[in-house]
Amino acid sequence: MKLQEYQAKQLLAQYQIPIPCGEVAMSPAEARRVAASLGRPVALKAQVLVGGRGKAGGIQLADTPDAAEAAAAALLQKEIKGLPVRALLVEEAVPVAQELYLSVMLDRAAQRLTMISSAAGGVDIEEVARQSPERITRLRVDPGVGVRAYHARHLGAPLSLGSALLAEFSAIAQGLYAMALERDAFLVEINPLARTADGHLLALDAKILVDDNALYRQPDLAALQEANETDPQERQARQHGLNYVHLSGDIGCMVNGAGLAMATMDIIQAYGSAPANFLDIGGGARAEVVVAGLRVILSDPQVKAVLINIFGGITRCDEVARGIVQALQEIRPAVPLVVRLVGTNEAEGQAILAEQRLLMATTLSEAAQKAVAAARGGLGR
Repeated sequence: MKLQEYQAKQLLAQYQIPIPCGEVAMSPAEARRVAASLGRPVALKAQVLVGGRGKAGGIQLADTPDAAEAAAAALLQKEIKGLPVRALLVEEAVPVAQELYLSVMLDRAAQRLTMISSAAGGVDIEEVARQSPERITRLRVDPGVGVRAYHARHLGAPLSLGSALLAEFSAIAQGLYAMALERDAFLVEINPLARTADGHLLALDAKILVDDNALYRQPDLAALQEANETDPQERQARQHGLNYVHLSGDIGCMVNGAGLAMATMDIIQAYGSAPANFLDIGGGARAEVVVAGLRVILSDPQVKAVLINIFGGITRCDEVARGIVQALQEIRPAVPLVVRLVGTNEAEGQAILAEQRLLMATTLSEAAQKAVAAARGGLGR
């Protein structure tokens, strides 16, 4: 789960990591009030869960409350990469002397949290790592030891901070690691971590990704999930407890089992098209789960055909077939459906679907080819 910048900064502040003074504004009038209360020039930052806000005009500076109100009015009318701007973070505009980078991320290969620091802040760290890897310092953290002061000094030493700022940096690094560990985050990034003109360190921007599977341990963060969900299909799927990821193709996929779902998406690609989603209905899925999954898939306007690929083990093919029939009656899909049922109660499932206007397939290869052709208008229902 992604956090909005203002939510991420609120979390940083709980771990004594310094952030600029500011508040969230939902209207031009609120932006004016916040700017007036700060009594100095402000930055107005669109709160959308995408990168590249600055290049898209999503960050504006204002010297006066009147200017802040006008800038807010313009920003709240914008869309950034297709997402409407509904909230702004209005915070003090801080004079910056140097931009640094600091993060904690999960290194799955090492099975540890890894801290990264660099003097090249304010830009994509991937680009820095590719072009100037010597400017990156990494620390794989031993979970039995954690981040000690000497670890933090190791991360800060290449940044040429001086003794006073190095002490500030060490406290921030230790707080960042503690936050990632305690709040089940697999990425916590401060970019830039600014050295201000008055000689302190400040988190000017923050990005936090929290492990969805750990949200039961983070009730306060779980409460933010619905508000932060930007994709309507993913939000709808989450309400039904479905494992769904929205993709950019035009063939909707309903499959039982993550491995089979990945294989199904791969073979769609192999036959020259692309999946519109990942959807695993899980083992033992009953008819109502199938109906809910088809509702989610068919609510996506980019879907031109649906491929249902079921390998029945715990999941019974006849239950899936009943769900398909119920969905056909309730939803009346406007796009072709290709169905492959193999495994437990396969014959019963095939019999249930025999009277329906569906494209049936025996093998996955046949099913994928039919789905690709149907999406291109080459097969009728």
